[in-house]
Amino acid sequence: QLQFVESGGGLVQPGGSLRLSCVASGSNFDIFALGWYRRAPGKQRELVASITYNGNTDYVDSVKGRFAISRDNAKKMVYLQMDSLEPEDTALYHCNGLSNLWSWGQGTQVTVSS
Repeated sequence: QLQFVESGGGLVQPGGSLRLSCVASGSNFDIFALGWYRRAPGKQRELVASITYNGNTDYVDSVKGRFAISRDNAKKMVYLQMDSLEPEDTALYHCNGLSNLWSWGQGTQVTVSS
């Protein structure tokens, strides 16, 4: 069982950057694949980036080349570096597992607007 607390969101202008952080509590953090998800207003939640236990990453096409996911197993942290942000990236962002999904945290709001 893992629990997550996300932070790092905010208001940023188009083209700007943000770094999201997610700290986990619980056991065996280092064996699970993890992901960053987002839910935009009026849309379903989507998985935007994932990382396996050994660091292999994958991204939804809309963020490839702009977002980078990373993890620090010793600190039980997952990060999402977001560059060249676009208004379409505006959403509530969460971290969670992939094949294992636990309770959703409060998330962190990202708003991209001029």
